[in-house]
Amino acid sequence: MKFRTVSQLRGEVTVPGDKSISHRSVMFGSIAKGTTEIHNFLEGADCLSTISCFRNMGIDIENKNGIITVHGNGLRGLKAPNCVLECGNSGTTTRLISGILAPQTFDVTLTGDESIQKRPMKRIMEPLSMMGADITSIRDNGCAPLMIHGKQLHGIHYHSKVASAQVKSAVLLAGLYADGKTTVTEPKLSRNHTELMLRFFGADVHTSGTTATVLPAAELYGNKIHVPGDISSSVYFVAAGLIIPNSEIMIKNVGINPTRDGLIRVCKAMGADITLLNENHDYSEPTADILVRTSSLKGTIIEGDIIPTMIDELPTVALMACFAEGTTVIRDAAELKVKESNRIAIMVQNLKAMGADVEETEDGMIIHGGKPLHGSIIDTKKDHRIAMTFAVAAMAAEGETEILDADCVNISYPEFYKDLMTLAK
Repeated sequence: MKFRTVSQLRGEVTVPGDKSISHRSVMFGSIAKGTTEIHNFLEGADCLSTISCFRNMGIDIENKNGIITVHGNGLRGLKAPNCVLECGNSGTTTRLISGILAPQTFDVTLTGDESIQKRPMKRIMEPLSMMGADITSIRDNGCAPLMIHGKQLHGIHYHSKVASAQVKSAVLLAGLYADGKTTVTEPKLSRNHTELMLRFFGADVHTSGTTATVLPAAELYGNKIHVPGDISSSVYFVAAGLIIPNSEIMIKNVGINPTRDGLIRVCKAMGADITLLNENHDYSEPTADILVRTSSLKGTIIEGDIIPTMIDELPTVALMACFAEGTTVIRDAAELKVKESNRIAIMVQNLKAMGADVEETEDGMIIHGGKPLHGSIIDTKKDHRIAMTFAVAAMAAEGETEILDADCVNISYPEFYKDLMTLAK
């Protein structure tokens, strides 16, 4: 797919439902008793993989007029699938469902696409095994495919080596079935959607600082979920509005959970003209409209506790830094290496191809801003976030840019290119 420079972007856009919350709403609804109704569900490939997995375990899941209805069979109501469970490209599906499957009374095999089969699963295998789970990597390389033999689990206190909501969630979900309380302590606080939603479904979950504890559950109960817009999908429009001249973009109904709002904080540190409007805190997940206008950005340092709150947004922030005055340093972001691609290496490679002054470090990037970008051929490595980031970059660069495997955006945002082009006036 080819893109060229645009003179401005103006208008409103509504981004799809939050991917993390969409995954969890189906999973938790499936192991809850009764009906769960999900509004604004993200119908991207990753979340559809989650639906497929639970349908294969006997859960009736309907999609009518964009509303997903999950007819849960209760905490012990999953049935043994008669096939291998395919998780597609979804790390969230693979890791979280492992926590649910480990304490079941049946055996199951999990697999996924080529990317998933390279992503690290030891990070969930280790704590689940400490709980008594029988979970193995079939190829003995710490990656999918995984074989899980259902076992009775024990509560533990796990000190996670990484600040990862997927690791924390896998352990907490397994803890619902354990014989005692289960606690996870992280080095830094990761996104807390699991804790909030489990509590909403009736689980006994407590949090203190970077520690979350769940008690064994007798039952969860179906609920009504309103999924907010995904802040990780809003970042492309935030960046476009800030770096493309004469632009003003309103992004509607975006989730601004404090464990996910690092993007807003970094934008403000860079001097961005960014405003939150119509804030709504009525639900467990707060939302707001985000208004951005073209801005003169300045370099900043991004490190430490803020990194887990914006890990998926960092590639696009690196693009923004190319248009900022001065130097931006991204540290403590080694987690970017084990996403759908090595996002540090891929961002540096592609930004350099467009003329940026950027260097790769062991755990991040150093970007020297102010060097004009020009069109190039972008190898996305089939990573949806890389493709969307460079669609924005192309609109701000001189000349024409070609994005290879551009359709990988279907993983999280099937209508992305259409929404982006409607803003070009």
